[in-house]
Amino acid sequence: MVKRSAQMAIKPPRDPQDVGYTWPTVLAVAVHLLVVLFSLVSLPSSTAEPDSSSIVQATFVSTETFTDQAQQTTDQQAALNSSTDPDEAEPAPEPDASEQEALQQQADEAAAREEAQARAEEQARELQEARAQAEAEAQRREEEAQRLAEQQELEAQAREEAQREAEAEAQRQREAEAEAQRQREAEAEAQRQREAEAEAQRQREAEAEAQRQREADAEAQRQREAEAEAQRQREAEAEAQRQREAEAEAQRQREAEAEAQRQREAEAEAQRQREAEAEAQRQREAEAEAQRQREAEAEAQRQREAEAEAQRQREAEAEAQRQREAEAAMQRQLEGEAQAAANAQQAQQAANGFINIVRRAVEQAWLIPAGASDAMSATIQVRLGPSGEVLLTTIASSSGDSAFDRSAMQAVEHAAPFSELRDLPAEQQRNLRQFNLRFTPGDVR
Repeated sequence: MVKRSAQMAIKPPRDPQDVGYTWPTVLAVAVHLLVVLFSLVSLPSSTAEPDSSSIVQATFVSTETFTDQAQQTTDQQAALNSSTDPDEAEPAPEPDASEQEALQQQADEAAAREEAQARAEEQARELQEARAQAEAEAQRREEEAQRLAEQQELEAQAREEAQREAEAEAQRQREAEAEAQRQREAEAEAQRQREAEAEAQRQREAEAEAQRQREADAEAQRQREAEAEAQRQREAEAEAQRQREAEAEAQRQREAEAEAQRQREAEAEAQRQREAEAEAQRQREAEAEAQRQREAEAEAQRQREAEAEAQRQREAEAEAQRQREAEAAMQRQLEGEAQAAANAQQAQQAANGFINIVRRAVEQAWLIPAGASDAMSATIQVRLGPSGEVLLTTIASSSGDSAFDRSAMQAVEHAAPFSELRDLPAEQQRNLRQFNLRFTPGDVR
């Protein structure tokens, strides 16, 4: 990025040939043309009609040619002056008219040559100045080219420095990326270790849970085995009881058989006794059956009474539970009413405190009119904003005196704002943002 911005900031170098001599060449050619044109227009010709071919040829004469011509003209003028000097010339006879005309023509030509020489010298000076300007421009162009070359060298050095910095920045970025990669790998390794530890922890917990489950299963198995053992013991005891009863029954049967044998042996004698014993036996069995029936009825009666007693106890417990719930509800209701009463009392105290603050502030700000009597009374309705500022004051009950009413409204406006309103709870703020103040001389209610 640094390398790209440095390349964008550095402009491409200019070719030193672009600094060249285009404008100095154009300027020199224009000056040459101007000088030639001016000399041809101003220079008198020896013939009546100038040769057009010489004008065309003069357009392409170089600066060096004009300089040579000016030098030749200067030499000719010096020779003419030396030959026509009146101080050094010998007295000549009076010329005739044709000689005078020739002399006049020579004088005119000499004056023209002098003027041409002056113009040529002027042109030479102008050409010299143009050449000096061209040389100065060339020098400036050369210096500009030198400066541009130095600037290009500096820009090349700047590009190389920018490239080195870009490469260093790229190296730093690669090192930072490598460091970030190492950090990510370290974090990933740490994350894998944490996950492995978490997995090991879960496995340990799962093994502990499995161990607990195995112990619970073993405990349940032991309980089932104990219950099965107890069941077997109960069954064994029942079986033993049945065996004892069977043995007793067999004993009774054996005894009965013996008795029957004895009865059979003494049947005749004991027939009456057996019948009597049988009757007695039937009576005993009947009595035993009756006893069992009475005991069963008594047991059933006891069960019914126990069930009735349990029902009464359940109903009594339910009634006691309902009473306890009713007492708890009553307690909660009493506590809620007490809390509501306390909140209402607190709200009323806060409202009374705020109204007292407002009343005292209005009392201090109220300027009672001089003509107010104690019988006057005015009620002002005040509406406040959220911050205690007065939004509106209206006359709810007029005293009949506009000055008295106006002084009461001004007292409220001067005492505002009532910033204590912001210290109250939101519900109380809404309730106290509009209230009435009754003004009587010496009191505000």
